[in-house]
Formats: sequence, structure tokens, C-alpha cells
Amino acid sequence: MGQKIHPIGFRLGISRGWDSTWFGNKFSYSEFVKDDYKIRKEIMKLNQDAGITKIEIERSTNEIS
Repeated sequence: MGQKIHPIGFRLGISRGWDSTWFGNKFSYSEFVKDDYKIRKEIMKLNQDAGITKIEIERSTNEIS
């Protein structure tokens, strides 16, 4: 019997890229994840009828793009 895997986690870095690109230390990591979630949630709420399928977030040391 085969093992079940998560399809997105299996394909990350091979045929699909990451949804967020940033580095954080152990103190800021959880805040970055929360910020990414809030940004995605707000964009989807404001643009429900826009047909947005993917939101990619890139974060440098001082700004979010």
C-alpha cells in the first residue's frame, strides 16, 4: 500500500515555485507567516471577483513586494 503525500509540498521547487520568498530568523519567522496570511486574506477579500488564483509574496530586508 502506498503512502499518501501532499501534492503541493511534493512539487515545491520542481514544477511549482514557492508562494512566499523570504528569509527570517527564529524570532521574526512567525510574524512573517502571519503577515503573509493577512496580506493574502485582504487581497482576496478586496478582489473576490477578479479571478486571482495565486498571490506571490517576496520580502527583502525592509520592504514587501
